[in-house]
Amino acid sequence: MSVPATFRRVLEASDPDWTEGLQPNLVIHYGTAKRFKYLECYTMEAIAEVDAKIGALQRGSKQRRTMEAYFSAQTHPVVVDDNGRMLIPTWIREMIGLDGEALFVAAHDTFHIWNPETYEGEIAPQTEALLDDLPDDVDPLVLLEEGGF
Repeated sequence: MSVPATFRRVLEASDPDWTEGLQPNLVIHYGTAKRFKYLECYTMEAIAEVDAKIGALQRGSKQRRTMEAYFSAQTHPVVVDDNGRMLIPTWIREMIGLDGEALFVAAHDTFHIWNPETYEGEIAPQTEALLDDLPDDVDPLVLLEEGGF
C-alpha cells in the first residue's frame, strides 16, 4: 500500500532513528479495527508516548494489564520502503475489509487507514449530521473551542 508523500514526511520527522537514505518506521495498532473499523498508525514518537503512559501505570494493575493487552499486544511494526509503500499483512487488512484502495485520514499525531466504503457509509454521514446541527451562520471551527457551540 502506498503511503501519501505528506504522511511519509511526518513519519520521517517523527522517527528518531531515521536519517537520509533510511526508511521510516511506524506502528499499526489493529485493536481499533474490532470496534472502530479502521487501523490506527502511530509515528515512532507517538507510540513512545503511549508506551510511556502504559509504563507509568502501576505494575501488575488491572488497568496496566488491560492497556498492555489492548495496545501493546495488538500492534504491528511497519517500515516504509524506498518506493513509499508499506506492507500490511493480509490478516490485518481483512480486519477492516481492505481489499484494494485505502483512505488515509490524518488524526493529529496518528493517522487512520479506512476502507473507503466504510468511511463513506459511517463516518461521512456522522460528520454531515454534526454540521447540519449547526446554524448556517456558525463556522464549524467553533467546535474546536472549549465548550463547543
